[in-house]
Amino acid sequence: MRLDAETSHSNSNSPRTFSNGSSLSPLHKAALSNTTNGVSHSQGTANGAAPSYTNGASSALRAAPTYFGHDREEVTRILIQSLSDLGYNGAAGTLSRESGYELESPTVAAFRNAVLQGEWAEAEGLLFGSHSSGSGGGGFSSSNGNSHHDGGLILAEGADKDQMLFWMRQQKFLELLEERDLGNALMVLRQELTPLHQDIGKLHALSSLIMCLSADDLKAQAQWDGADGRSRQDLLTELSRSISPSVMIPEHRLAVLLDQVKQNQILKCLYHNTATSPSLYANHMCDRSQFPLRTMLELSQHSDEVWFLDFSHDGTRLATTSKDCTIIIYDTTDFEVLHKLSGHEGAVAYIAWSPDDSKLVSCSQDHGARLWDVASGRCLLTIDRHAEPVTTAAWAPDGRTFVTGSLDIQSQLCAWDINGRHIYTWPGGYRVQDCSISPDGQWLITISIEKRIYVYNYKTREEEYNFELKVELTCISISRDSRYMLVNMSDNEIQLLDIESAEIVRRFMGQKQGTYVIRSNFGGADENFIISGSQGKESAVLVWTKLRSNVLDSRVYIWHKENGMLIETLDGHRSGCVNAVAWNPKDPCMFASAGDDKKLVKRTSAQWEAKDEPQWINPAYLDAVYIRSRGKPDLKSSALTSITLACSHLFNSMRIGESGEREDIISM
Repeated sequence: MRLDAETSHSNSNSPRTFSNGSSLSPLHKAALSNTTNGVSHSQGTANGAAPSYTNGASSALRAAPTYFGHDREEVTRILIQSLSDLGYNGAAGTLSRESGYELESPTVAAFRNAVLQGEWAEAEGLLFGSHSSGSGGGGFSSSNGNSHHDGGLILAEGADKDQMLFWMRQQKFLELLEERDLGNALMVLRQELTPLHQDIGKLHALSSLIMCLSADDLKAQAQWDGADGRSRQDLLTELSRSISPSVMIPEHRLAVLLDQVKQNQILKCLYHNTATSPSLYANHMCDRSQFPLRTMLELSQHSDEVWFLDFSHDGTRLATTSKDCTIIIYDTTDFEVLHKLSGHEGAVAYIAWSPDDSKLVSCSQDHGARLWDVASGRCLLTIDRHAEPVTTAAWAPDGRTFVTGSLDIQSQLCAWDINGRHIYTWPGGYRVQDCSISPDGQWLITISIEKRIYVYNYKTREEEYNFELKVELTCISISRDSRYMLVNMSDNEIQLLDIESAEIVRRFMGQKQGTYVIRSNFGGADENFIISGSQGKESAVLVWTKLRSNVLDSRVYIWHKENGMLIETLDGHRSGCVNAVAWNPKDPCMFASAGDDKKLVKRTSAQWEAKDEPQWINPAYLDAVYIRSRGKPDLKSSALTSITLACSHLFNSMRIGESGEREDIISM
């Protein structure tokens, strides 16, 4: 750590009290049992350190007003709070005395204590002053010995006093119900909560809790953990957001700031592909060479076009589907075939792994879906309710039910249990192109051939909303945190939308898409990337020049999810469409793609390794044009004939020039 001329020379000539935010958790309560509002009673050592000391200097008076451009008081108070969070209470007390700054006033400390001890009248008086602004029985005159201010605490801009009162009185009401004091609980509901004119639906829900037969029943119905749980601490956290941060520093402020620093570094790191948190000791930047760019191997066990692929949730297996009516399951350690599943009488368009990876649902153009046991490769049941091709399937998080989607307008979306029993058919009268269930089980989202997105509450089966777009939609995925949906569109665009609001968060552009079904997905560690295939041309032209090389398309595209930047275009496929992509959820250095071409290359860092592709020739010596064509696909959905796996450590979309420097491939 570097010492600077601005380092404070401090003393303890004027000891000041401080509040260290105790009772943030039971652990902190125990750790701070020997303090009162942050005043340390220990005159000895703290955490085994040397005794506190003074150096005879004037601390706050002589110190520079800023610390490397930051307000010294803010920095010091945040440090006092973080030392307390870390359990270094003696050090926090020493810093407070030497700096002359206190974490928070005695009034704030008294308010914190009142909330955590359930002294609701006291808490209201300290928060809003001697006379609470809310209606009803909350008004209260307080005479607290800790410098009580009649005007109360300074609130944050836009804070709603009535809402804050409602939160506290709601907690008071629930605690009275927990104690089975129904008379006083009913009085709070009528005289303190109702006059605040807050959410009527919430009031009705609270009133229904009076009928609970026991405290356990109350906790279950209210989704509340009781007075002895974290409910009071959670209330304090919520209230603190409405109090001016200069009065009551938000909890764990330094940790929040450090998280923001790390997140900012991750956002600036285009190739961040690890779940490991960046170190605070140095600026973070991932090496591109560690990104999965090199073609590792080709899988060609299908006898016809490959239409879809997906890794199991544990990353140990890869399943592929094909026009040859089969599903192949590979072991991802050596990519040996574990099972080749047959039984469908039509092309298999989609598969979905169960949450525990023990089962697989396959969807076929034979109008049927099948449930398979992955370990044995045995077909457990066949679903033949649909009258048109089955296009998609999705599992509920509990693994006991799944949904199938179909082009059948009469039964386009159906729910089943694992025994094949039909549970429910959603109304709507549209044809389903794709569907997905959120990992938290809250949402079921479908896209239709009719260019609409439908969002359902999967738990209640009710439709939340739907809306129409102007272009055809080809696939949908939901993020791991269940907050966002990713939608491929036929106008060369992928959109990331917020599920709650349906607002567009980000657009990803660059890939080619029009006639065929192209699939995108989230990928990489912590889903930091968006990956998609791309549509090829009826004829492909390879142009090699001194400055650039270009393949008209048939590429894999990768974007940084947070800033939307296109960071890689990978030329892994010879021609035609790259229709399906999948990133190994457990190995961020492996993803798979499937395309129209019948042959794929295995790459090194600077050369092509296939006889039917032009070898890299140093651009200083030759300009060349290579022209190639392919026959027209016989399906509207993109036809897949092979699968490519990519792994890390070698360059792909750049070449090594005569000077030894990397030269970008620029799309023409």
